[in-house]
Amino acid sequence: MKDRPAISSRKADHIDLCIDGDVDFRNKTNLLDAVEFVHDALPEMAVADVDLTVDFAGKTLRAPVVMAAMTGGVDRAETINRDLATVAEEFGIGFAFGSQRPLLSNGIVDGYRVRDVAPNALLLGNIGVVQAREATTASLTEMTTISGVDALCVHLNPAMEVVQPEGDNDFTGGLATIERLVQEMPIPVIVKETGCGLSRSVGERVKTLGVQFVDTSGSGGTSWVAVEAQRAEGLQQHLGNTFWDWGIPTGASIAQLSGLELGVCATGGVSNGLMVAKAIALGATVGGIARPFLQAHASGGIDGVRAMAERVIDEIRIAALLSGCRSVGELQQAPLVVDPRLQRWIPKGSPLAERILR
Repeated sequence: MKDRPAISSRKADHIDLCIDGDVDFRNKTNLLDAVEFVHDALPEMAVADVDLTVDFAGKTLRAPVVMAAMTGGVDRAETINRDLATVAEEFGIGFAFGSQRPLLSNGIVDGYRVRDVAPNALLLGNIGVVQAREATTASLTEMTTISGVDALCVHLNPAMEVVQPEGDNDFTGGLATIERLVQEMPIPVIVKETGCGLSRSVGERVKTLGVQFVDTSGSGGTSWVAVEAQRAEGLQQHLGNTFWDWGIPTGASIAQLSGLELGVCATGGVSNGLMVAKAIALGATVGGIARPFLQAHASGGIDGVRAMAERVIDEIRIAALLSGCRSVGELQQAPLVVDPRLQRWIPKGSPLAERILR
C-alpha cells in the first residue's frame, strides 16, 4: 500500500469530488421515490399551523433538518463549516462535522470551531469506529470539547475503507468500542453509516449497547465508495468500481429500523424537503442533507445556503399540510402507499407495516 498522504490533502480531495465529481450511485436510488403520501384536499389548516419542532440528540430543533457530515481538517473547510453552522443557528436546524480524525490525530482545528457562530445549534461530532477503537475516551472527550459538539457520531464505513488508498482493513472490536463510548462519553453517541445504510441487525445490536440515536447514511445519493474509487489506482480502483452501488437504500434502512425505538437521522441522497417528509413518514426523526448544501455553498456562498435551508423547510411544511399533518409526530403516523421495491425491506409486524395501504 502506498504511503499515507497528508490527511488534509485527502479531505481537500473529498470536497472537490463531492462538489462536482462523478460520485452518485449509478443504478440505485435511495427508494424514497417508492413512497407516496395520501393527498388531503381538505386539510383545514394554514401552512403556518404546521409545527416542525422536534427533539434529537438532546436538543430541540425548529425544523427536522440536519446539514449532514461533509468536511473538516483543511483550510477550505473553515469558511464552509462556519457558514453552514451560521445558517444552522439562524434556522434552528442541526449541523454535523465531517470526520474529526484530523483533529484527533494531528491537532488540526481547521473547520472544527464554529460554536461562536452557532451558540445554540445542534452540533454533531464525527469519528470513525476504527479510529475510536485506537483512541482513549479521554482523547475523544477532548476532541469533542474543542469542537463544542452536543453528540458524537461514530461512523461505520468498511466499504469505503477497503477501497480508500490509505484505508483500514481490520474492523474488529467495533461493538466493544461503541459500548465503551456509550458508557464513558459525557455526550450522546450516534452510530452512523457512510453511504451504505444500517440494517435491522445492526440497529438491534447497537441498541443493546445503549445507543439511542442512529444515522442511516444509506445508499442512493453520494457513494463514498465511488469517492474513494476516484482517488484509487490499480486493484483498489477496480474494487471501487465493482462495489460502487453497494449498500442498503436510505428508505430501506429507515424501514429496517422501524419499531426499534431509535431516534433516526435519515441521510443518503436526501436533497429536498419532500424527501425529508417521506423519510419522517417512514419513521425517521430528522432528515440529513449533505452534498446539496455543499454545492449551494460552492455556487452561492452563505446566501446560497440560506436560500436552500429556507426552501427545504418550506417543502417539509407543505408536504405536511398536503398530507393533513400538523406536526412531525403526525407525519410519522401518516398512511402511505409504498411500491414493492421498498415493501420487501419492511419487517413484518412492524409499526410501519401497519400504515401501508394495500
